Amino acid sequence: MPGAAPGAVPGAPPGRVREPIGAQVRAPRRAIWENRGMPATPTALAPAPAAPTPAQSGVGSLGSGALRIGPLSLDVPVVLAPMAGITNTAFRRLCREYGAGLYVSEMITSRALVERTPESMRLIRHHESETPRSIQLYGVDPATMREAVTMLVAEDRADHIDMNFGCPVPKVTRKGGGAALPWKLDLFRAIVENAVRAAGDVPVTVKMRKGIDADHLTYLEAGRIAEGAGVASVALHARTASEFYSGHADWDAIGTLKQTVTSVPVLGNGDIWSAEDALRMVEQTGCDGVVVGRGCLGKPWLFGDLAAAFRGEAREHGAQPSLGEVARAFRRHVELLVDFFDDENRACRDIRKHVAWYFKGYPIGGETRAALAMASSLAEFDELLGGLDHDAPYPGAEAEGPRGRAGTPKVPALPENWLDSRELREDHRLTLVDAELSTSGG
Repeated sequence: MPGAAPGAVPGAPPGRVREPIGAQVRAPRRAIWENRGMPATPTALAPAPAAPTPAQSGVGSLGSGALRIGPLSLDVPVVLAPMAGITNTAFRRLCREYGAGLYVSEMITSRALVERTPESMRLIRHHESETPRSIQLYGVDPATMREAVTMLVAEDRADHIDMNFGCPVPKVTRKGGGAALPWKLDLFRAIVENAVRAAGDVPVTVKMRKGIDADHLTYLEAGRIAEGAGVASVALHARTASEFYSGHADWDAIGTLKQTVTSVPVLGNGDIWSAEDALRMVEQTGCDGVVVGRGCLGKPWLFGDLAAAFRGEAREHGAQPSLGEVARAFRRHVELLVDFFDDENRACRDIRKHVAWYFKGYPIGGETRAALAMASSLAEFDELLGGLDHDAPYPGAEAEGPRGRAGTPKVPALPENWLDSRELREDHRLTLVDAELSTSGG
């Protein structure tokens, strides 16, 4: 590589000279854990509503709404939840332009990262404006997770590493991954302990669900194990895998976890559609902060509302953007996607899934919605957005509430006889090999 320092890792941050971890080519698969570490700038929007101060709401241990995750100190206790196909660099940068907090990457498979697949290497890139840099990993093999974390730390690619134990997607749980994994206590413990040891001073956190279904809850045991392993915080999406995103999140479970895990922050996730919801969650559960997922889809200004609310700033009402303000945010998102993909056509295809979220409740007409969902260039978007009534006011309740697909309750897909034992049997070790494939989930 012309001009590269000797020993420089391809794709590593400029000036970093690190010994690469993992091969450039795919390593042959082998039986999992065989002697491998397992014990047998948008326009400012209108202000948000007056709300209880952080002290009144019981937020965090640092006071004034602050949250500490290991050595990281956040001035507001807000985390952007990892969402596959959503929380790429472009969306994270957009959300940062409105608010504050910790903004986590899309879920990245540990094996794909160790193998340095082009897509995984692209997903771990951060823009120079992003600090702290946060990456979420998914994996089912303690040794592979250790290698992935070692790589991120050795090459100085992350300031915070989160681990996914909450994905409810059938293609993940049927292999024993995601929300199904904490059922196997020895496996869960080994993965978390390996990651924490490999991370050194970089804080490692865990995000999980209540369990597989109402009869197979795992969150309290998993919370205690993670705390004992040295994680810097634990986040709970207060639904089971069987619920997917349906119904209402069980905030009482967050409160129970907070009473169980006492030495590190506990963060709550589920049904936060507004700043008021976030404050209510903290007040009701005593949790130390909130993780926001679907509530910010097409609504990046929510992070401005959240920051103001947790800082106790007096505001008359939440962000109520005009159609023109929404159009400018949407246009900025496309622009950032072009920068991320370095491909205008791909960026324009990627933004299509966001159209319904951004313009929810706004009177733009079916033809315009369809056209926005088919545009393939910035010039087309500019023409369509320019034709909107930018003075159209905020539509109120029609623009609020749940976003994204909720799904319906379903019997979780699991490996055969997975629930028979809390310990990992040999036949399940072999099943889990397939779960190390490059996988994305929620």
